[in-house]
Formats: sequence, C-alpha cells, structure tokens
Amino acid sequence: MDHAFDRELPPGLVHVRTTDVFDNTSVPGGLLRAHRVAAGVWGRLVVHSGAVVFVFDNRPDEQITVPAGDTLSIPPTEPHHLELEVPTTFSVEFHRVPTRAIDDDDVSTGLIPADDRPFEPDR
Repeated sequence: MDHAFDRELPPGLVHVRTTDVFDNTSVPGGLLRAHRVAAGVWGRLVVHSGAVVFVFDNRPDEQITVPAGDTLSIPPTEPHHLELEVPTTFSVEFHRVPTRAIDDDDVSTGLIPADDRPFEPDR
C-alpha cells in the first residue's frame, strides 16, 4: 500500500555526503535489510530511474513506492529497508543538524543496522 510521503528535509540541515548511484546489482545488501540512519542524521532517497519500495520496519504494511524523479526523506533512528522490484538506479544523501564543524575527513555513512551492530557496507 502506498501512502503520502515527505519529500522535503527539515530546514537547516547540512549536506554531508551522497552515496554512489546504486542499481539492482550494486546495491549494498545492508540497504535491503533493516537498518536506520544515526541520531541527528537525515537521509534522502533519490530515485534516478525505475522505482524503490521503501519500508519502515515498524509499519511494514505501509510500503512507500518512490518513483523515478522523486525523493523520500528518511528520519533519524527509524528502522527501514529498501526493496527493488524493477530495474532501478538510486542514491542516498545524508544531511545532519549542524552541531559541529564538518570536515572532509568525516566519512561516516550515517547508517546503523537496526540491531545496533556496526554497519558494514557490502562492496
């Protein structure tokens, strides 16, 4: 079931990084399993082609289909995962509340598995 989703990030966030563009074969396995964005960090799913099904794991019956050209804001700490049902390309932007200086050495993905294990991207 699709429902309305928030395309806009809260005001005042600072862009930290953007992932590579992923497709159905290059998507890290961790994005297809329950994970969450770290506290103070917001994600924004950007779908370039196809569509991504986004699932908040605490509301699995409310799947959100994000089509090409659309975005979806991902709030901090909410467990979620992605499902790719059609050929798709997408990336994820990370934004955070500006609480400290952000420098080029900060390579944090902002991702935390839902079970609090360290996130290890599949590469």
